Amino acid sequence: MPDMIIYEKPTCSTCRQAVQLAKDSGKSFKTVNYYTTPFTKAKLTALLKKGRLSARDVLRTKEDVYRELGLAKKNLSGDELIDLMLKHPDLIQRPIVEAGDRVLLARPADQIKQLL
Repeated sequence: MPDMIIYEKPTCSTCRQAVQLAKDSGKSFKTVNYYTTPFTKAKLTALLKKGRLSARDVLRTKEDVYRELGLAKKNLSGDELIDLMLKHPDLIQRPIVEAGDRVLLARPADQIKQLL
């Protein structure tokens, strides 16, 4: 079992930086591309709870889909936001890093050092 799981989009520069920091640390880890292995609602909800993060904390507001859906003008519940994130993974901030009983959003990438 790896020490850490990095939920990422491989083309994301912040994700690549976090992965490099994990490699440099020598700790065992695995990456999960949540575009090819999508989150389930239960998994994403559990990660947020474990990290004491709200759905709004991990909502990407600079994506086209955020504007297209008019999310800035909507007052959606966390559950509704999670449903939208599952349907539109571009709405999820990344990388989300899990290590044992801890989860954090590694933005900027050097936040991952808290788990190394």
